Amino acid sequence: MVTIDDVRRIASALPRTEEHLIRDRVKFRVGRIVYAAVSADETVLGCGFPKEERAALVAAEPEKFSLPSAGDMRYHWVHVRLAAIDEAEARELIVEAWRMCVPKKVSAMVP
Repeated sequence: MVTIDDVRRIASALPRTEEHLIRDRVKFRVGRIVYAAVSADETVLGCGFPKEERAALVAAEPEKFSLPSAGDMRYHWVHVRLAAIDEAEARELIVEAWRMCVPKKVSAMVP
């Protein structure tokens, strides 16, 4: 099971990341772009994910993934149940979300 401390450790190691507490949610962003956020109850991770791929992701593993609220469907975003993933999967999701909002030269700094 992944915890908020795991998410924080992974995200804070990524260049240009800032952590903010907004409306009881811990959010990680680059500049003004939020790429990962943990729910107030610390059970769900929202993270950047390509819009065109998220329906297939949710359909393939509905026990892990869910679509964002109707108001957030316009964003590149997906929800992940933290209890359903391991640390390696969390790292992959967080790093790929981060890559979506940094320049390629910065992205290349992280393997």
